[in-house]
Amino acid sequence: MAGSFELSADLRFTAQVPGYGEVAGVLTGQGRDLELRVSDPLFFAGRRDAAQVRSIASALADLGIRLSVIAGERLLLELGSTRSGWLQRRVTGSRHLRVVGVRGALAGARGRTRSSGQVLPGRELLPPTTLFPLAPTFNRPPLRPVTTTHDPRHGGSPRLILAVGSYGWPEGGRVIHPLRGARTTIGSGPDCDVRLEGLEELHAVVLHDADDELVLVDESGTATTRVNGMPVQRRILRTGNRVEIGDWTFAYWRAEYADHGRPYGGRIGGELGHQKAQPPRHRIEPTESGP
Repeated sequence: MAGSFELSADLRFTAQVPGYGEVAGVLTGQGRDLELRVSDPLFFAGRRDAAQVRSIASALADLGIRLSVIAGERLLLELGSTRSGWLQRRVTGSRHLRVVGVRGALAGARGRTRSSGQVLPGRELLPPTTLFPLAPTFNRPPLRPVTTTHDPRHGGSPRLILAVGSYGWPEGGRVIHPLRGARTTIGSGPDCDVRLEGLEELHAVVLHDADDELVLVDESGTATTRVNGMPVQRRILRTGNRVEIGDWTFAYWRAEYADHGRPYGGRIGGELGHQKAQPPRHRIEPTESGP
């Protein structure tokens, strides 16, 4: 059954079959009438292509489209929405094929004597069918299983990034303090991993615990270690936290695929949406040098 649509075609092509040669063609048309002009109609008239030609003609007829095949200035064949006589139907095997004139009949007869193989593609090369009326067909990517934030390498590059405008902010630069190993010490002491002036000798510690969490622990007892403005004694850090240590202000960052505060690495479903439980994470065995 034909739908409410119109076609506009302007296609030029060349095709070649080993042992036979090359043929060129032009497909043009507007509305529901298409013209196919080919340099050699015998190329597509072989016996092994007959089934594909009948299939194409039937599909065109269902859509109300007529395709006229022309060689030079002579009309040879009509496919699709056309009318063929009873005798032609007996010969072609389809009521949607109409041979026009003696030259069209000769072209079909000569083509059927060719010994070359099939030229037209089989159904395995045709695009998938679409909903009717015609609608775009999209190449949908395969559905991927949801991943987990439990990085087996316990990575995610956790770090403290000095906030713009913070005490000690260098003009035109950026300061990043990677949080490596099982324990990162912060203070003014000479043995601290992150040395910052104006702090206690050992002001705070960031621990990478057995659950693969980064935990900020205050060691100063001065209530100047804060996360998002709130004084803390011990607090698990999450990406985006604002960390204040004395007069210094940092942003904590860890790649979301390893930040366990986001189940399955994202916010899909909304903050209040149901989140599928993740499998148990691999715990970190304590070592001298860290995980």
